[in-house]
Amino acid sequence: MRQPPSLLITGGSGFTGRCACEHFQKLGWDVTAVVRNRSVVIQGVKIVSCDLTIREAVESIIHDTKPDYILHLAGVNSVYDSWHSPLESIEGNVLSTLYLLETVRQLNNQPRIIIVGSALQHNQGVKPLHPYSVSKTMQVQLAEHWAHLFDMDIVMAKPSNLIGPGPSKGICSLIAEEIARQEQVRGIPSLRINDLSAKRDFLDVRDVVRAYDLIFKHGKKGQLYEIGSGQMRSLSEVVDHYQRLTKSPIQIEEVGPNTSEELPFVNNESIYELGWKQVKSFRSSLADILQYYRQLRKEG
Repeated sequence: MRQPPSLLITGGSGFTGRCACEHFQKLGWDVTAVVRNRSVVIQGVKIVSCDLTIREAVESIIHDTKPDYILHLAGVNSVYDSWHSPLESIEGNVLSTLYLLETVRQLNNQPRIIIVGSALQHNQGVKPLHPYSVSKTMQVQLAEHWAHLFDMDIVMAKPSNLIGPGPSKGICSLIAEEIARQEQVRGIPSLRINDLSAKRDFLDVRDVVRAYDLIFKHGKKGQLYEIGSGQMRSLSEVVDHYQRLTKSPIQIEEVGPNTSEELPFVNNESIYELGWKQVKSFRSSLADILQYYRQLRKEG
């Protein structure tokens, strides 16, 4: 009997990681999630604990699991923290990726790897606005160079701002969490947003995981796949959509000057060529997020 594909997901306990674990587990894949917290439990998924900034630990995980595919989601993803500890961002996003690629490079049977970048990585010739952008840009460039120099089966993905139900620190989740609170407790708003005019391309995390599935199966090695909705929305538009989903007036405090960085438009051409299309509408994603936080407050 043919064995199911084996998949190693780094950052398996994160927002995208949990969604990816569920998706591929339902497909019948043998999924192993790499996490830092040993107490994490994900239904139907093997859990291994590893600090990816330790080279020997990375080597041990790869040699023990012998995956057919690797989805590299782990890393440091805080712009704020990157200002206070830029070295931590470099270690978490660049060194961990290098340790992973170097371990795989020395295997006889190399797995296909997806290295996941960020919408905040900067384009060539553009000066970065924070150390986090530097670390994610270096991470993807490193993957591109290793794919070329060593003919490795590496594919890069650059998702837009991901939303959806689950434990996320994204702005759409923060707003939904505040709405769920205000539906129960009226009073002074606890959420402060710097600039409601800031625009982002928002995409449901479940749609991006479907894109990763297609990239594993049909993606071209060495290629960078941008994945987004193709539509830029302001944060005020996000609030307006949420207002239609609740009877309570949403109170959010806007503070500070307009200092938001302008993100480039997402070019979906390459991922469209693989047959991908967006399934989750923006409104349905917001409704699912709000329901998630309402349920959390109900249970808490």
